[in-house]
Amino acid sequence: MSVVPAEPVEPPEPAWRQRAVERSTRAAKLRAEQRVQRFLDAAQELIADKGTTDVTVQEVVERSRQSLRSFYQHFDGKHELLLALFEDALSKSAVEMRERITTVTDPLERLKVAVDLLYDASTPREGQQSPLFTDFAIQLLVSHPDQVATAHLPLLALFTELVEDAVEAGVAVAPRPRRTASLIMQTAMFTAQAPAAPVGAQPSRIGAEDVWAFCLGGISGSGGAAGDDSAGARKTPAAKKASATKKSPAVKKTAAQKATGRKATATKG
Repeated sequence: MSVVPAEPVEPPEPAWRQRAVERSTRAAKLRAEQRVQRFLDAAQELIADKGTTDVTVQEVVERSRQSLRSFYQHFDGKHELLLALFEDALSKSAVEMRERITTVTDPLERLKVAVDLLYDASTPREGQQSPLFTDFAIQLLVSHPDQVATAHLPLLALFTELVEDAVEAGVAVAPRPRRTASLIMQTAMFTAQAPAAPVGAQPSRIGAEDVWAFCLGGISGSGGAAGDDSAGARKTPAAKKASATKKSPAVKKTAAQKATGRKATATKG
């Protein structure tokens, strides 16, 4: 019987070769990440200096002290560079927001703090320009809405988690937590960016508390009115029971009148 295999068998790749390739790959990846970060830092500095996203690829290359060839190895052009900056900023916001709410134990309060933080981050600052969000993001929303949605995924994941925690704790109702989280985010972000709405003769801006009262009513059914001090509070089961069983004076009077009427009818009969 022949011991020679019918098909040629390739010998396994030596372990030293695998280690060498992995080490080389890690080193190349690290160098690429460093080059990309230098381009991002340069673009961020130029935008801050000029107060606009109207920067050129050549300016970014010169500020980063790298080559044009290296730039196009990592980016298709200026749009992809700005998109990378936009995604990076939102990703960092999600990380910072998660860190800020770690000390809050109550699920509903965690969600409220997150809404407040998102509203505050989305509010335009007088004298402070954020062209990446005020210019590029608005253009991106019109021309590439799918890219905007992708950029917001880290924040959406965080808010979805918060909504799911509130539902699991029994303090919120959301059959579709991800969709609910998206609605809450959009309400906070777009309301913060909207100009003050005139109410009568005085301008009135919709604040973070108003946004939270609206969102709370949607997920818990509390229906807290904007501006109501109790809008952010929720009743305990005992309070709900007491509220349901307690009758107003008008109701008590009506019940007494009915009882008197029944008694008079019985006596007459």
